[in-house]
Amino acid sequence: MESPGRGDTRELNMAPGKTIKAKIKKTLPVTGPQAPTVSELMHWYCMNTNTHGCRRIVVSRGRLRRFIWILLTLSAVGLILWQCAELVMSYYTASVSVTVQFQKLPFPAVTICNINPYKYSTMKEHLSELDKETKNALETLYGFSEGKSKVRRDADDWNATESKFLERIPLLKFEDLSKKTVTEIPSGNKRKIETSVFHQGSSMVNTGDPQDVVGFQLCDPNNSSDCAVYTFSSGVNAIQEWYKLHYMNIMAQIPLETKVNMGYSAEDLLLTCFFDGISCDTRNFTPFHHPLYGNCYTFNSGENGKVLTTSTGGSEYGLQVVLYIEEADYNPFLVTSTGAKIIVHDQHEYPFIEDIGTEIETATATSIGMHFTQSHKLSKPYSDCTETGTDIPVANLYNKSYSLQICLHSCFQRAMVDTCGCAQYAQPLPPGAEYCNYKKYPNWMYCYYKLHEKFVKEQLGCQQICKEACSFKEWTLTTSLAQWPSSVSEDWMLRVLSWDKGQKINKMLNKTDLANLVVFYKDLNERFISENPANNLVILLSNFGGQLGLWMSCSVVCVIEIIEVFFIDSFFIIMRRYWQKAKKWWNDRKAAPPQVNAPAKEGHDNPVCIDEDLPTFNTALRLPLPQENHMPRTPPPNYSTLQLKAAFTDPLPDTLEGRSH
Repeated sequence: MESPGRGDTRELNMAPGKTIKAKIKKTLPVTGPQAPTVSELMHWYCMNTNTHGCRRIVVSRGRLRRFIWILLTLSAVGLILWQCAELVMSYYTASVSVTVQFQKLPFPAVTICNINPYKYSTMKEHLSELDKETKNALETLYGFSEGKSKVRRDADDWNATESKFLERIPLLKFEDLSKKTVTEIPSGNKRKIETSVFHQGSSMVNTGDPQDVVGFQLCDPNNSSDCAVYTFSSGVNAIQEWYKLHYMNIMAQIPLETKVNMGYSAEDLLLTCFFDGISCDTRNFTPFHHPLYGNCYTFNSGENGKVLTTSTGGSEYGLQVVLYIEEADYNPFLVTSTGAKIIVHDQHEYPFIEDIGTEIETATATSIGMHFTQSHKLSKPYSDCTETGTDIPVANLYNKSYSLQICLHSCFQRAMVDTCGCAQYAQPLPPGAEYCNYKKYPNWMYCYYKLHEKFVKEQLGCQQICKEACSFKEWTLTTSLAQWPSSVSEDWMLRVLSWDKGQKINKMLNKTDLANLVVFYKDLNERFISENPANNLVILLSNFGGQLGLWMSCSVVCVIEIIEVFFIDSFFIIMRRYWQKAKKWWNDRKAAPPQVNAPAKEGHDNPVCIDEDLPTFNTALRLPLPQENHMPRTPPPNYSTLQLKAAFTDPLPDTLEGRSH
């Protein structure tokens, strides 16, 4: 016999449990780090690693799925290596980046208007009757006549016949406000006002008798009982408001070309001009006609597609102009201040100089420093602003980029045309409309005042329809004043400016007719304010990734795996099961035998025996007799088989041995 081997001897010396364990180790394949081949090692790694992509490569069925998982895993590995390499290179690179930028800011458009819209000497023919009524009202109310004007006026103008429209809306003096008794000016007729509407407004304090209130009454021509009384505690306010009311009615009937000729030309308004240290002239200004301020002129309007820029801040590199105001030719009743009005705006915006304009004094040097701010707000759902205004159901009447003011003015003008039948003089004309005047629209004043009152109280719906623009530019202005020209330089400066103006030396300009204006950037720091969403898609995915990684140790590949298993694979398994059931049902239907007459039911299948109680002997007797050709049924049990018998007929040997013992 061969002697047992060494291993066999070792196994014989082992305990029985250890022997069985050793045989199992020999029989099972070696896996893990002890795997005999690289292929088996990789297979083990892919099956046990937490890197989901590698496992999906092994367990996926089908070449397409396996290829997709290989592509995703290799792409992820490539991105990781690339990002890690960038981080390492950036960490070990000792470099400094210095950026020097010389910024140029676009210079805004600057619109300049004379406070007096038209030369009074050219308008006296159109305003003679109105001026006469105003003079008579002053004599009646305050007992003085107008002094001699600086500009000579024909005496015949004051003796012109009264106009019918001035008689319709006279000035009224309220002697007893509680009793509503008034005296018409200048006729002196006393009467009592019977009206349900009574409006009282005052912006100045009356130092005289509070009962002496001045105003005027507006009534609907079609309904004399529907009236509105507008009163003022100061005669200055009452006369100015009454004068402007009739003034707009007169100007609405004058053609635009005539009004342009009555206004100030660019040569009349501008004496000197400098920009960025370079001389400029009237060719750098674009004229446009404003209904309330006459001829206005815009510097750097961008009309030819070119917008001037500046690369240096400070007053030396801004716009410097000297304006000729010509105070002697001012309308004494329409305008009570002297100077010019300017507005700084974007080239694509309309200059609402009547709303946000800045007044420039005469005999003064006005320096305006600017800071540029560009703002952008997010539209819906973050805010209720509009990008271009196309979503606002209001037609833009100004042919400029959308703004809230354009929308409000356009909305009111459209309501004016729809309600009163004509357009208000201070705003652009809608297509097919015309300006209001007494000749064609005798009740437009009453309609305008009632409509304006609704607009102020936000009852027209314009404030609800119009929205703010999401993007806008703003120039913050800082104004400083200085006396100009100084007393020591006044003599020679006025002589030189008079010479430049083309006048004779012995007829020098007056410093109260001049205004010096400087507009410049204080610095070139552009401030940009923009809104960014606090939550976007990137932040949402990052938050999801953080939560999944923190609580479930999931990555993008893990999410794709979940989608594949719980959605795609589960869907196909369910569909496969339903398909198998449907296929089985179809095969069973095709293989079903032809139907035969069912045998008569008997025994416990008989419907007679269907009862909640157990069948009795009587019910059994009532059962129908069986047919001859009925189907064979299970025979009744043979009760003799239920007898107990021994399982083993012969005793076992060991039992006999036990008995013998």
